[in-house]
Amino acid sequence: MSGTGTPKIEAAELEALRAAAAEQNLSVAVVASRWHQVVMDGLIAGSRRFCAEIGLQDLTVVRAPGSFELPVIASHAAKHFDVVVALGVVIRGGTPHFDYVCTAATEGLGKVALSTGTPVGFGLLTCDDEAQALDRAGLQGSKEDKGFEAAHAAVAAAVEIAALNR
Repeated sequence: MSGTGTPKIEAAELEALRAAAAEQNLSVAVVASRWHQVVMDGLIAGSRRFCAEIGLQDLTVVRAPGSFELPVIASHAAKHFDVVVALGVVIRGGTPHFDYVCTAATEGLGKVALSTGTPVGFGLLTCDDEAQALDRAGLQGSKEDKGFEAAHAAVAAAVEIAALNR
């Protein structure tokens, strides 16, 4: 796990996002896989924490059967919400299934963002083992909070897009 290069979110940026999110009245959908429930609970909580920190109360959680289904559900969510945060966990096993699911979910989520113009926060953990996933889940003792980071990225993108469209 790297964590190297993760930008620090300064108080001034949070305040600017708070003001912009309120002005734009942003609605947020968190599309979250059902696999690896403990990790997913942490990721969802991280997204909720970020949204609460900037005053976004309009947050809807939609559950996907698995990470492979994230793109199709995210594409439908993008029709109804200003921001989509996609959260999932894929843990490497002994077959190529890991590679297929990771590739399909990653490419699919990118296509959703580009085809709809709706920012999609990428919170898909692709880990070698459960310990790596737990370290990224934003749980007590975790080194990273990828749910928080994915929500931040999607909301910040929505704010930038709105500024570009003025």
